[in-house]
Amino acid sequence: MHTEQATKTIFQRPESLSETVTHYCPGCTHGIIHRLVAESLDELGLREQAVGVAPVGCSVLIYNYFNTDFLEAPHGRAPALATGFKRIRPDMTVFTYQGDGDLASIGMGEIVHAANRGEKITVIFVNNAIYGMTGGQMAPTTLEGQITTTCPHGRDTTQTGQPIRVAELLSTLATPAYIERVSVHSPMHIIHAKKAIRQAFTYQKDSVCFSLVEVLSTCPTNWGITPTEATKWLEENMFGYYPLKRFKQPMTEEGA
Repeated sequence: MHTEQATKTIFQRPESLSETVTHYCPGCTHGIIHRLVAESLDELGLREQAVGVAPVGCSVLIYNYFNTDFLEAPHGRAPALATGFKRIRPDMTVFTYQGDGDLASIGMGEIVHAANRGEKITVIFVNNAIYGMTGGQMAPTTLEGQITTTCPHGRDTTQTGQPIRVAELLSTLATPAYIERVSVHSPMHIIHAKKAIRQAFTYQKDSVCFSLVEVLSTCPTNWGITPTEATKWLEENMFGYYPLKRFKQPMTEEGA
């Protein structure tokens, strides 16, 4: 006797992601972060009202990979563009997706003032400690002694200053905000990163506060190592200077 068994889908492409094959290098974790953003939008029912702001950098083509509306900002200006759109359409869910060169270098003034004004936008900040798209130059987040194409003997902090900790910097502002640093180099850390990204979008959905999630990411190509070695390098070198932590969260009605 033949009996038909019902099948149940337990894993599939998020509706907020397109089927376009990405241009990212092997081992790059941008794709993982894209999926976490897409899953969060789907689960919160925000896809139809979501507007992303693309940066200049490795993720400049992000609008090809999402089934949501997108705007393209000049280099570093994504928070300003997001501010303008959110103010004229406060009903929309507006997020920026930026790398460390875009946000922490040319865009530093934009992100500091957007956070200080308490703009109710969501910022996904990808920190791989190097410039990716333009050839592996030293970034504001490059670690002391780290080798790049523009500091082949390692970053000399007596000449360049210390690497900038964006999450810590923004958390000193008096304005209420949600700020957390996560990583996506292992399954356990990916699960936690998803919770942080979803929380950031939830705060915007509820019109609570500015949110920024800093995501530690790998760049095997410009680090000059294999993808497997890159995950190990991130944990052994970046965690010490960029600790994973929730730095700031808004006060809730329960006072948490």
